[in-house]
Amino acid sequence: MPQPRPAGVHVRTPATSANLGPGFDALGLALGLYDEADVRITGDGRVVVDIEGEGAGEVPLDASHLVVRAMRATFEAAGEPLPGLHLRCTNRIPHGRGLGSSAAAIVTGVIAATALLSGGGPAAGRLDRDRVFRLAADIEGHPDNVAPCVYGGFTVAWRGAGGWRATGVAPSPRLRPVVCIPRERLSTEQARGLLPPTVPHADAAFTAGRAALLVAAVSGHPELLLEATEDRLHEDYRRPAMPESLRIARELREHEGLAAVVSGAGPTVLVLADAGARGRAQNPPDAGDDAQISADLVDSIRERTGKDWHIRPLAIDPAGAWIET
Repeated sequence: MPQPRPAGVHVRTPATSANLGPGFDALGLALGLYDEADVRITGDGRVVVDIEGEGAGEVPLDASHLVVRAMRATFEAAGEPLPGLHLRCTNRIPHGRGLGSSAAAIVTGVIAATALLSGGGPAAGRLDRDRVFRLAADIEGHPDNVAPCVYGGFTVAWRGAGGWRATGVAPSPRLRPVVCIPRERLSTEQARGLLPPTVPHADAAFTAGRAALLVAAVSGHPELLLEATEDRLHEDYRRPAMPESLRIARELREHEGLAAVVSGAGPTVLVLADAGARGRAQNPPDAGDDAQISADLVDSIRERTGKDWHIRPLAIDPAGAWIET
């Protein structure tokens, strides 16, 4: 006998940063900044959307909303029509900044629909993350943001003969992400449109080597982050769309010794700092005051960005998307 559908679900999804320099369309990191959504089935067949926070007054409030579209795709994949529903979103992930807001919306929709179709269950313990990842990556079209959003932590994603796959790599506890968020937005489509159809073999080989090194740097050797985040595959090609982001990243790398990269499609700049190195340089050996390290990082970064950029240290989210019914 099939389980009755729950009347509603609550989903939380993290922001993500993709590429991390050389890991184009493959590497991603989940960050401690979250969108939340409540989805409740209604009996009138209508789709009603309420938005609070990022995107309020801008995103559609009907069935064309990205969360609803992802829900519809998930229901259709199960051979069922989308029921009437009330979606209430509390958005904290900035839109159009390269922090995975679209991946978060898609993952939210897939998780909510999957729970409603299956009858729900006790939160993440019943969540089939592999299935959610595959469905969400199909909708998004690339897996680099979707994987960390679903699984949390640091992920490597790819498409094999059997479809989308992903694996997690435990990040070093010394890793400290800081995001530098501008006021301006940039669409993923615009950023991708600047990429050439081919790149020189030497650039591809260089970037492949750095991507492999980055996995080692993030997982256990953060002292290698500056070299490991070098890229020749996509960032410079996107300079016309975000010259200020590339200037800031270059200055942080050259003058502050910080591993600064464009986050996803930009224009946010992500800094991956080694708290161990900064602690040895700025504190007594036995003092590793994390708050002081973060404050020092923000001060160093702000000297290069100016007042129009929002500088925010973030934790690495270890668990990924979360649901309760």
